[in-house]
Amino acid sequence: MTIDTRPFSQVLEDLGQGDSSKLTLDELVRAFGERGIGALMLFLGLLSAVVGAIPGSTTIIGIPMLLIVVQLAIRRDELWLPRWALKESLDRQSFRQRIGKVLKPLRYVERISRPRLPFLTGEVSETLIGVVSTVLCLLLMLPLIFFNLFPSIIIAIFGFGLMQRDGVAILIGWLIAAGFSVFVWLAWEGVSTAAMVSWEWLNGLF
Repeated sequence: MTIDTRPFSQVLEDLGQGDSSKLTLDELVRAFGERGIGALMLFLGLLSAVVGAIPGSTTIIGIPMLLIVVQLAIRRDELWLPRWALKESLDRQSFRQRIGKVLKPLRYVERISRPRLPFLTGEVSETLIGVVSTVLCLLLMLPLIFFNLFPSIIIAIFGFGLMQRDGVAILIGWLIAAGFSVFVWLAWEGVSTAAMVSWEWLNGLF
């Protein structure tokens, strides 16, 4: 089997230049080849981050992403996606425009990335990443505009780290995930407190 030595950013750019007007998930899976789950997490995470403001887009992207990260969590040997998911497609011109926004920073990160800190890219780490990414996928599918940004970015960083075997990228992903968890907890506490105060105030009126 011929190994694809192109940088991931070049693969994305080449996908945007295809002949048909639609880019299917099946075409993506075949193009990413041996890069596997990490590449799909990176791609779908980036796509979710750049189109997340469009209502309903995070749910459409989140479903195949959820299927992928669950398989990472359970340590499935070969990636499986149902036929209906593989037939899902994007407008290729829109894909080209959206991905064009992230190619430059992605190429920069690729240049400085290298395999390191192997304990952060081992089997135990992959399982933990799969579990956390599953939770993040469920969060980003919530109908909240802009709420999907950080879950999408975290999943993309995890995917990049797994694809490149770069433990530093994985570590950055964990740090952002920890910060996001604190933010969600504080936001929940604030909303819960406000709701309780409002309820007590209403009870006092009646």
